[in-house]
This record gives sequence, C-alpha cells and structure tokens, in this order.
Amino acid sequence: MPIPPELVKILRQHIAEYGTGEDGRIFRSERGGVVASTAYTEAWQEARVLALTPAQVASPLARRPYDLRHAAVSLWLNAGVSAPDVAERAGHGVDVLLRVYAKCIDGHKEIANQRISDALTT
Repeated sequence: MPIPPELVKILRQHIAEYGTGEDGRIFRSERGGVVASTAYTEAWQEARVLALTPAQVASPLARRPYDLRHAAVSLWLNAGVSAPDVAERAGHGVDVLLRVYAKCIDGHKEIANQRISDALTT
C-alpha cells in the first residue's frame, strides 16, 4: 500500500534504530515474536484518549485501528481516485469495493454531469 513520504521517513528511522525481526517484521514483541492483538488494542485505546476530545473518545470514531482503513478507502473514492485504483490499493476486487463503499461516495453528481456533458459536446 502506498504511504506518504513522511511515514516512509519515520519507518526508515525506526528500522535504523531497532532493525527488523528475523522474519522481516518491523514491529515485534519484546521476545521478537508477533505483537499480540491485545497489545495493539491497549496502545490504540491510549492513543485515542490522547488524540481525541472526550466526546470523540465516547463516539465510534476510530474505535479500532481497522476503522482507519475504511476512512482511507472512503477518502480516496471521494477524492476521485478510480474504483480500480482504490480496489488495488486496498486489496479488494472492484465488485467488493463498490458493494461495501458505494454508499460512502458523496458529492460527485455535478462533476459527473459536467463530464458527461463535456463528452457529448466534444
């Protein structure tokens, strides 16, 4: 999945400082194994408290790390990235992508109408 250059820089610094596990993992437990899902959950909940307002913490906003995936896919679609490109980045088939995310696409009717009009007049 493509990531922003700022995140690439952070990950490279992390790898330079801590290296990788024998299996190539960037993040690993204290003993070098797979990080338990409970550890991720605890860290995520602590981060939400630090990053969000109390009202947001009480809401479903980013309740799980996986919710960020949904937010990213919705953002890409609403930014006008084509469904095949979004599906490839998200690891979905286009049919699954549209079945799950079509309801998240908003505000594109006028753009679509203009594109259709432009295509018919050229």
